[in-house]
Amino acid sequence: MSSSTQDLILQLHIGNTFGALFIGVTLAAILFGLSNIQAFVYFQSHKGTGISFHKLVVAWLWILDALHLFLIVHCVYYYLVAHYADINVLTEIVWSFKLQIVIDVIIVYGVHLLYFHRIWIIAKGRSRVLPIAVGVIIISGSGVAIALIWAIYQCHVFSDLIKIEWATFMALGTITFVDFVIASSLCYLLAISRTGFSSTDSMLTKLMAYIINTGCLTSMCSLSAMITCAVMPHNFIFLGVEFLVAKLYVNSFLALLNAPYYLQPATETNHSAEVHMHHGIYRPELNVIASQGEEFQTSRKSTFKHPGDDVIHLTRSAMSRRPIEVTVETNSFSSV
Repeated sequence: MSSSTQDLILQLHIGNTFGALFIGVTLAAILFGLSNIQAFVYFQSHKGTGISFHKLVVAWLWILDALHLFLIVHCVYYYLVAHYADINVLTEIVWSFKLQIVIDVIIVYGVHLLYFHRIWIIAKGRSRVLPIAVGVIIISGSGVAIALIWAIYQCHVFSDLIKIEWATFMALGTITFVDFVIASSLCYLLAISRTGFSSTDSMLTKLMAYIINTGCLTSMCSLSAMITCAVMPHNFIFLGVEFLVAKLYVNSFLALLNAPYYLQPATETNHSAEVHMHHGIYRPELNVIASQGEEFQTSRKSTFKHPGDDVIHLTRSAMSRRPIEVTVETNSFSSV
């Protein structure tokens, strides 16, 4: 038995080591339940649009999220049930712990790329300097992620994690910085996308609040893991916090996809807008309303545009000596 393993056995306290991992797994399972609800809401609100890119993304994120939960549950089960009170096993790092780090990195990096995709779409027709800069920052962060994966596979016992603190700090610090860059870029692009219509501008403001809140939530979790690792490197509290990072990223992106569904008025969800113009009567105020409504729908569509997600029908029926009815129906629109 190596001296580092002996030192770890002497310092091993189940409460703030594997007990912290157990609490982290419990909270991660709760967040996984929330991501299930988010995925269900998204599929239900887009059930008539066929297979689309974002439906595949939601399914992909859910699969990775479920796999991550399976790995951390196996990790805790391995230590606390299968090898209960076996000190020699408790000091070694099980394969599922290392693999969950890999899945964690894939989820975080994948969500960052999806946010970059949103930035690229919103910036269409504007200068590409900002999205290109964000893309360079995200791609540069992949080098830090690869370094973390390499470092974790060099560890064989938990005491070796102290030797790779540099990789942990770099990875958590990088994703916090990338979160700030993405949130700032999205808020800036949404702010300059204001149309002058109160409904659209109000929704853009709420979306910016969503982005800021979710960005702060993931950043705070990453910073908490980094601070606990620096202050308490000899226990596993920072690992319990790290279990939550991937779950928060999945939930934050799914919440942003579902934001328009939650924010749109109930009248838009259940009813279509109808404008009635009677035959033989000139109503200029209705012409103005109809033209403004079309312009509003066009501006909204350009702001929340998704290939395959927007379905807008304009039907016009005319019968002699009967009112002319114009129905504008918006089935769904996507998020930013």
